[in-house]
Amino acid sequence: MINLVEIVGAFLVLFAIIDITGSIPIFLSLKHSGNKYHPLYAALISLLIFVIFFFLGDAALKLFGVDIESFAVAGSIVLFIMAFEMILGVEIFKNDSNSGGSTVVPIAFPLIAGPGALTTIISLRAEYADINILIALLANIIIDYVVLRYIDRLEKILGGTLISILRKFFGVILLAIGVKLITTNLGSIIQSLNP
Repeated sequence: MINLVEIVGAFLVLFAIIDITGSIPIFLSLKHSGNKYHPLYAALISLLIFVIFFFLGDAALKLFGVDIESFAVAGSIVLFIMAFEMILGVEIFKNDSNSGGSTVVPIAFPLIAGPGALTTIISLRAEYADINILIALLANIIIDYVVLRYIDRLEKILGGTLISILRKFFGVILLAIGVKLITTNLGSIIQSLNP
């Protein structure tokens, strides 16, 4: 069932973890160094990666005998690390670029559909209905496309200071979301161990 509160919640989580605003300097660096990319293809490929992982990720978890709550707790640890990256301005997850076209690597993966975002998309299933997560995901991909398409204009409009502020702001939100995910799902795991 479509729920606006869930859509907004899932949207904010995905927006923070994808961190398209924080990736603007990386996109500009790729463009200035001659690595060309196609914004629409990058958005569509990242959406495809997300959707495949969204529907098949759960089956893969069952194959390894992992429940969604345990995966959500593991995912929250990744969220903590990424939040610290954004807040403190350090790089823990390395983004390796290739010398050729940048549409698929590193833009679609791992900058948009990266390990943290893929972990999050599964973790969100413990909190929100699938339809609401998919709507939130689509809204994020549209924003990602707009950012990629108008990257030069955004650089002039936002400026380095505002981009840095947005990155830190969403880092704090991401940290709070990680805390919520770990407390909610850790409780379920403890209850299952003590019936």
